Amino acid sequence: MAKQVLDMAAIQEREFSDTALIGISTSLSPHKFCHEVNNKLDMDFVRRPEMDITIHAKDQQYSFHFFEYQVPLNGGVYTIYKLKNGPQFLLPELKQLDYLWKVECACAEDEAETIIQYLYHFPDIQLAQLIPTDRLKNLSHLLI
Repeated sequence: MAKQVLDMAAIQEREFSDTALIGISTSLSPHKFCHEVNNKLDMDFVRRPEMDITIHAKDQQYSFHFFEYQVPLNGGVYTIYKLKNGPQFLLPELKQLDYLWKVECACAEDEAETIIQYLYHFPDIQLAQLIPTDRLKNLSHLLI
């Protein structure tokens, strides 16, 4: 019987085409951060515990919160990933960031730039910036 190998590069290419990633640094808890975004940007992020990402490291299990908002009318989907859980990082190459906001829509990069401009008006946001997907070595951690 022949072995079949999963082509992660092709899956990542398909999953992250027409997307932009925003890295965010803030001291806000996940629920407080999403509450602020929902109130100030008129969105409706919802926690999806069944979609939380779990990583096993050093005989322990770490879960990273997953929030989602489906944009009415344009078919876009926004996802917020919590990047830290105690000593563990979902994406070790982004240790300085607290959240990753994935923007999926036809004009993802333009939409992400607009979101970043709004985020800079939040007093508790220290940093919001575009993150190129080719910079992320562990992009497969975001696949659910």
